[in-house]
Parts: sequence; structure tokens; C-alpha cells
Amino acid sequence: MRYLICIFLIVIAFIPIAINLGLKPYQQERITAFINPDIDRQGSAWAINQSLIAIGSGGWSGKGFKAPNTQIELGFLPATAVHNDYIFSAIGEQWGFVGGILLLGGFGLLLLICLFVAFCAGDQFGLLLVVGITTLIFTHIFQNIGMTISVLPITGVPLPLISYSGSFVLMIMFGLGIVNSVWVHRRGDLR
Repeated sequence: MRYLICIFLIVIAFIPIAINLGLKPYQQERITAFINPDIDRQGSAWAINQSLIAIGSGGWSGKGFKAPNTQIELGFLPATAVHNDYIFSAIGEQWGFVGGILLLGGFGLLLLICLFVAFCAGDQFGLLLVVGITTLIFTHIFQNIGMTISVLPITGVPLPLISYSGSFVLMIMFGLGIVNSVWVHRRGDLR
């Protein structure tokens, strides 16, 4: 236990050094905007504030797909990032709370199915493989949605199977194919 505490304290001690020496200036601005979003509303905190406005303006059922006079259509959210980093903001504004909950419910069902496959795996390797893929998908979901609702700093992590992310979608599909393979071979036979 004392080794874990020492490692934890060393990591905590190196966080200021990593922030000041290891991060680029725009990454430091993102962390500053996350800690204090009111410090630069027109600069580094612009995107996160507009993301919160977009999600909040969606209301219960949203403004509708491609509705005029929205944060997305008027360009308040960065046009280069709305289909990647801020896709949950777009869904929240266009489809509202109901659309966001349906999306989270779909992701929850996917993660539960993956964990069920891990539970039914025929061997330890299959179990660890599926748990690793499930963890990868969960962390990307948590990070993307967390950064659009200002719970986590902006990092540019795509939302699995929803964001326009190119190679990441391919890797997620590859991972889900491995999960399917573990399910097919759960008994150890090839039937």
C-alpha cells in the first residue's frame, strides 16, 4: 500500500512540471479555460461556452435536424470541430435531452453487451481482451461527452461510432469484431 501511495504522490508532484514544460501553449490555454471558463470568453474558453449554450438551448426535444438559427448553423461552434469534438453538442442542440439520453442509452447497451460477452468468454485472454476494448470505448465516450459539458478539459477525443473520425471508427469496428469473435468462440469450439 505504501508503494502505491508513493507512486500517487510522485505523480501529483509532477503534474505542475508536466503542465508547464510538457504541454504546448494551446494545451495550457485549454486547461486554463477548463479551470476558469470566465477568464477568456472570447478566446480559449469560446468553444466550451458555446458548447454549453448549444446543449442548453436544445431543451427537452431539441430544435430539429438542421434547424436554422442554431449555434451550429450560425457558426458559433467551430465548423472544423463540430463533427468531431463537439458532436454531442450538435446532438444535444438538434435532438435535445431526449436525443442525448437515447444516445447515452445506446452506448450503455453496447457497453453492457460487451461486458456480458466478457463474462461469457471461454478463456482468460478473451475476457481481458473484451474488457480492454470495452474500457477503451467507455473512456472515449466519457471524455468526449465530459468535455462538451465542461466536466473535463477539451482534448479532441472523438465519440465512438458517431464522430467523423476516420481511422478511429475503423479501429472501433475492428475492436467490436474482436468482441464478436470472443462471443462466437466462447465455448472453445468453432461451431
